[in-house]
Amino acid sequence: MPAPAVEIRDLVKRYAGRAVVDSISLTVPRGQLLALLGTNGAGKTTTIEICEGFRRADSGSVRVLGLDPVADGARLRPKVGVMLQDGVGGYTGARALELLQLFGSYAAHPLDAVGLLDLVDLAGAARTPVKRLSGGQQQRLSLAMALISRPELLFLDEPTTGMDPQARHTTWDLIRRLRADGVSVVLTTHYLDEAEELADNVIMLHAGRIVAEGSPAELTRTNAVGQVRFSARRGLPVERLRDALPVGSAVTEVAPGHYLVSAEVTPELLAAVTSWCASQQVLAEGLTVERRSLEDVFLALTTAEGAR
Repeated sequence: MPAPAVEIRDLVKRYAGRAVVDSISLTVPRGQLLALLGTNGAGKTTTIEICEGFRRADSGSVRVLGLDPVADGARLRPKVGVMLQDGVGGYTGARALELLQLFGSYAAHPLDAVGLLDLVDLAGAARTPVKRLSGGQQQRLSLAMALISRPELLFLDEPTTGMDPQARHTTWDLIRRLRADGVSVVLTTHYLDEAEELADNVIMLHAGRIVAEGSPAELTRTNAVGQVRFSARRGLPVERLRDALPVGSAVTEVAPGHYLVSAEVTPELLAAVTSWCASQQVLAEGLTVERRSLEDVFLALTTAEGAR
């Protein structure tokens, strides 16, 4: 079996005596996408930069595609694509196609630069100087620069910052295709919907420590109290409905004829609600299910109270 795309054990990085990454461990299997989430200063970018070989760890071990990012940097770099927060860096005087061709010249088997510009929807900006591209266009060019070498592993640091909604969704589609082709991805983002849409697994960092990890579905389901809403005739006996539902459920008539069931949302709960309504000759109209989002989980865990 090949080594994991990324394997980190007890990683520590300190600045001025303060641990900005505090004994974290994680594994990214080949072909999967890991989203690193956290507030500013949580340690996301530092962790990625250590994996990329741009910073050295103070302690712990890091292996990327089975290699040490510092000691084996020359062997590792051709296999990895990197999209930095500052996008295209200092190459603002070059034209978009020229810059992409320059980065392609560093690769053994680069992708076609013209075709890659078209893939990221920048074909019309091929001859435009980088400094004249919008922020979103520069982000898409930076993504193309990370892809030009046909990497096995992509590090994407806030890849869709500055993009309009259409460009964001186009970028999401491209990332999905890369993952389907077996490319491993480590992504940081402040967009919780982005992580929910793309990630196989999510790790939430707060003050340099991991406070939660799992798939988006696992994180939103664990200890989640969801809500089921429906409309029916006013004055239903909510106590009897509550008694027909799993223990811990709460039922209220929030407005005349409008009902709210608060409980862990499961197929059994929905079946119990509809079965009870049927037994009462009641039609539950407009039944909707609301569950907490990844943003709800993130906010709960990264507030001062939730992170203690």
